[in-house]
Amino acid sequence: MDKFSQVGNQEIAAIEELYASYLIDNESVDASWKNFFAGFEFARKNFADQPSSVHDEKVDKEFAILNLIHGYRQRGHLFTKTNPVRARRKYLPTLEIENFGLQQSDLDTVFKAGNSIGIGPAPLRKIIEHLEATYCESVGVEYVFMRHPVLIDWLKTKMESCRNREVFTPEKQKHFYYHLKLAVGFESYIHKKFVGQKRFSLEGGEALIPALDAVIEHGSQLGISEFVIGMAHRGRLNVLTNILQKPYEHIFKEFVGTEYEQDLSLGDVKYHLGYENDVVTDEGKKVHLSLMPNPSHLETVAPLVQGMVRSRIDSRYNGDYDKVAPIVIHGDAAIATQGIVYEVIQMSQLPGYKTGGTIHLVINNQVGFTTNYLEARSSTYCTDVAKVTRSPVFHVNGDDVEAIVYTIKLAMEFRQKFHADVFVDILCYRKYGHNEGDEPRFTQPLLYKAIEKHRNPRDIYADKLAETGVMTLDEASNLNQEFDKHLEEKYKESEKIEKVKVRRFLKDEYTKFENPTKSDLTKPVKTSFKKSELLRIASQMNHLPADKRFFKKIDRIVEDRRMMVLDNRLDWAMAELLAYGTLLEEGYPVRLSGQDSERGTFAHRHASFVVEDTDERYYPLQHISEKQAAFSVFNSLLSEYGVLGYEYGYSLPQPNGLTIWEAQFGDFANVAQVIFDQYISSAFEKWGMMNSLVMYLPHGYEGQGPEHSSARIERFLNLTADNNIQVVVPTTPANMYHLIRRQMHWNVRVPLVVFTPKSLLRHPMVTSSVDELADGVFQEIIEDSISNPDKITKLVFTFGKLYYDLHKRQAEEGITNTAIVRVEQLFPLPVDRMKAIIAKYPKLEKIYWVQDEPSNMGAWQHIQRFLPDVPFELISRPASASPAVGLMHQHNTRLKKILDTVFEEKVLA
Repeated sequence: MDKFSQVGNQEIAAIEELYASYLIDNESVDASWKNFFAGFEFARKNFADQPSSVHDEKVDKEFAILNLIHGYRQRGHLFTKTNPVRARRKYLPTLEIENFGLQQSDLDTVFKAGNSIGIGPAPLRKIIEHLEATYCESVGVEYVFMRHPVLIDWLKTKMESCRNREVFTPEKQKHFYYHLKLAVGFESYIHKKFVGQKRFSLEGGEALIPALDAVIEHGSQLGISEFVIGMAHRGRLNVLTNILQKPYEHIFKEFVGTEYEQDLSLGDVKYHLGYENDVVTDEGKKVHLSLMPNPSHLETVAPLVQGMVRSRIDSRYNGDYDKVAPIVIHGDAAIATQGIVYEVIQMSQLPGYKTGGTIHLVINNQVGFTTNYLEARSSTYCTDVAKVTRSPVFHVNGDDVEAIVYTIKLAMEFRQKFHADVFVDILCYRKYGHNEGDEPRFTQPLLYKAIEKHRNPRDIYADKLAETGVMTLDEASNLNQEFDKHLEEKYKESEKIEKVKVRRFLKDEYTKFENPTKSDLTKPVKTSFKKSELLRIASQMNHLPADKRFFKKIDRIVEDRRMMVLDNRLDWAMAELLAYGTLLEEGYPVRLSGQDSERGTFAHRHASFVVEDTDERYYPLQHISEKQAAFSVFNSLLSEYGVLGYEYGYSLPQPNGLTIWEAQFGDFANVAQVIFDQYISSAFEKWGMMNSLVMYLPHGYEGQGPEHSSARIERFLNLTADNNIQVVVPTTPANMYHLIRRQMHWNVRVPLVVFTPKSLLRHPMVTSSVDELADGVFQEIIEDSISNPDKITKLVFTFGKLYYDLHKRQAEEGITNTAIVRVEQLFPLPVDRMKAIIAKYPKLEKIYWVQDEPSNMGAWQHIQRFLPDVPFELISRPASASPAVGLMHQHNTRLKKILDTVFEEKVLA
């Protein structure tokens, strides 16, 4: 901006040239340069008829004021009164007029630059007052960096046209006080009633409650009928009761309860529980609210919120982003540093993941556990991640409830108009330590000396209302006492409740499904499909539209698939796609997402074809029939943690839809370990929350080194208990087909972890017939087709790709004394079937468990856990810290040793 101040009186042409150089890229040009150019235009028009000396001086002053205006728009947020408990850091240069080439003597001169902020020609003093009120009071805003002229101009007009604050009626002000009364009174009551108990108080940040109320009230006026909320534990109890209207007595019971009313074996702490409810706004509109359950892992719930909202958009609101919105409530330390925040924000404008804009609310208590904010981040603000997607950021004083409500209304309008994220950073404080038993003065003595003397937002606002005659202090005190009495009555009601009540999240969606802990997940499920229809779907899948041209290799892929059907030898990809096609025909929507999932990491799937010389994609599975359900497949951003959480959230409200996340390689799943541990494996036991998400994790020892061999089967098996997940390693296309179909056709909803193959995708032995798909079922175990069990002295149980290595050696050497059994489902393990198979062979001398993985990995410990009485001998690679060797020669040597050991005492045909 200083370039303009360096332009001399006779350099008008240079100004135009300077502007033109910034105008080359119209989308990315800084809006402030347009403001300068507009100023140049009106200055030239208004002063062209004046003497040159006067003309030059006034032009210089007008440009200086335009520079000052831009300074407020760009940097005013650095000089706000937004921190309620301590002084802000100092930033240079300041917005003093001398820094812009102006003097005190200019304050009473009228300048037409006032037109650019909507107040018309005005004295410099009035212009500054307007800018101060707009940009430097209780609200600071960052928006000039957004690089989108339309968005910047919209925000600028909205903020500058109303001097930063609308005037609220007394009725509205009493409404704000009502919500502060609830927030402060609830925390105060619990603090007295349950002394020393953890509740992760909202005290200091109680303005969150009127903020959320404003989101819901104003959002409903703008057409939103549903909100999905994600937040951590800080202030959660307050949000549950005072926003989602969870009964106070149920919260109180959770402080003293000893057992659950529902069949939850373990449950969870009260400040992790979810809740959903229909609430009615002040205007009588019904709005559905869902607060998702969450673990202590900060920000982990964020991708689930996005996924659930997108699922609602797709399944309930016909793609309308205006009907449902996500709200994510962050802590300042978490939003600044947790990597999952970045992953989720990068999804916000991607076609497969966008949700129409998220309302990000930050409870900025200026400390992370014991860490001062200056030690917790390098960025200026905790919300600087918003700049990644050029989202506006509002910084608001948590003691100024009216400023917060004004900002929320503006944020909601922005979200609905532009379908983009918006951030509201509520600067507040944490009255106590990280929890109520923590002593914060050990580490923050100065801050907590100030906090100790600071009054709560309710009482501060009561003083304001008393000063303006809206409400007397006695009236406010009476309201507070009445609410305290109401809470005491609710506490007495809680004493009559025998057991803790936990409302299942999304209970209505899962009413018709069985409790998985009481179901037999090894029971066969009918997954057959009429052969003629199967062939018709295959024909539709293998058809390319005549009016579109495709790459020659695509034509070859489609022709090869046609031949597979004719030859009755379907490979893995064909069986997988047919599973999707048949489910689509039956009305089950299918969504698949992951890195490279359209083509497949190993180029086997080809669920989409790119039209030659274009970016257009053709999806055969979207053209099965007119009655089919929706099919979508997306290549995800390069993220595991965020995308897996997103797909888990997407699956939640659609139990009748097949949702699949695919890892590029199975071992990359450990980047998303939090989602596996805190949600996928344990959500039902903690919160009674079911889910049917399918996960594809490519796994197989094929000499590709430590990072692309093992999907860490052992880790998933260590998580298994009470039918919480399925762990499956299918080895035939038909079994994969029936497994996928089973996920929708049985009457339970349990997450499915599938260890998918790599080399087997094209293995000549790995094919299935059309009849095996049409008439079969999923086989938890595939037995050896032995005609004479009396000849068998060695029984081998194995799983995965290793079966084909064993079978090849057995066939090549004509070995007849060994039977090889494939265990396709590792959990729930078909123990009775395995014991029955062992009993079939009367002359057994040895029973082997054979695995490709090292002895301290794979399924060995799992097998010992469930079959402790079976005298298995282990044959595997030796125990190691790394999953696999790095050299192909070493890999082959170790594989050969496994095979040699299995068949060392062989009987030939």
